[in-house]
Amino acid sequence: MEWNPKHSFSLRYPGAKVNVEQGLPFDAPSAQELTRARQDFIQSFLAEIRTQAALRGALDVGCGVGYLSKFLLDLGFDVVAMDGREENTIEARKRYPGITFLTADAERLTNEVEPHDLVLCAGLLYHLENPFRVIRNLHALTRKVLIVEGMCTPGPGATMELLDEGSSKDQGLNFVAFYPTEECLVKMLYRSGFPFVYLFQRLPEHSLYRESVRRKRERTMMVASKLPLSAPNLTLAHEPVRPVVGLSDPWTTGLLRARYFVGGLRRSLLKALKGSSPSH
Repeated sequence: MEWNPKHSFSLRYPGAKVNVEQGLPFDAPSAQELTRARQDFIQSFLAEIRTQAALRGALDVGCGVGYLSKFLLDLGFDVVAMDGREENTIEARKRYPGITFLTADAERLTNEVEPHDLVLCAGLLYHLENPFRVIRNLHALTRKVLIVEGMCTPGPGATMELLDEGSSKDQGLNFVAFYPTEECLVKMLYRSGFPFVYLFQRLPEHSLYRESVRRKRERTMMVASKLPLSAPNLTLAHEPVRPVVGLSDPWTTGLLRARYFVGGLRRSLLKALKGSSPSH
């Protein structure tokens, strides 16, 4: 059934005051389904690491109309949330008056936003013109643990694609953004100063975190931390390193790549022949 903004929605928090007349994209059934999958997954993860990391206060960066902010509040965190669109924070304050919502651009942080033990940044980084700058800001705002979630372009290598976006209220402020690969996101988190970056062996139970015969995986979730973490579903990621010479050099022509390949093959054969020769 096609989404009608005047329909009632089955929300995670039935007590929320939802402005259905505006037809906000955050309230669409598909968005709600994704929100529930993220909430269930994050709740399970936080149950495993919250005590060992001694997490108390939480900051929700790119909060939209506050669904995940309210979720963190209900888990017992002291919550502050921020979004770059004032219309989103105005709506969030109406729905959840017990939370402090700030209008702030993640690319240009001010002293109004203070560091917190836990920082959640879901569905934001791929909407930005300068995601690396924001990741550096997230590092400065994170006392202990950062959870990052969002879309990632498929394929190997630490690369980004500059893509045009639609003009709805859940897209970037300027409707053009760099979408990173998963490897690029890992590398930016390490280079921003986080000593530990973790991938999840199993991602949330939602089709956008799965690859199918018709579509490659669209979304990812990972953790960057200033202290070591231990949880069954976590695996420590290694920073992607790209050699500046040889086959991985992006300026190398096809002819020179073939030369490198043949040279490497020749060295391997000579080494194998030398190892198989009888010693005198």
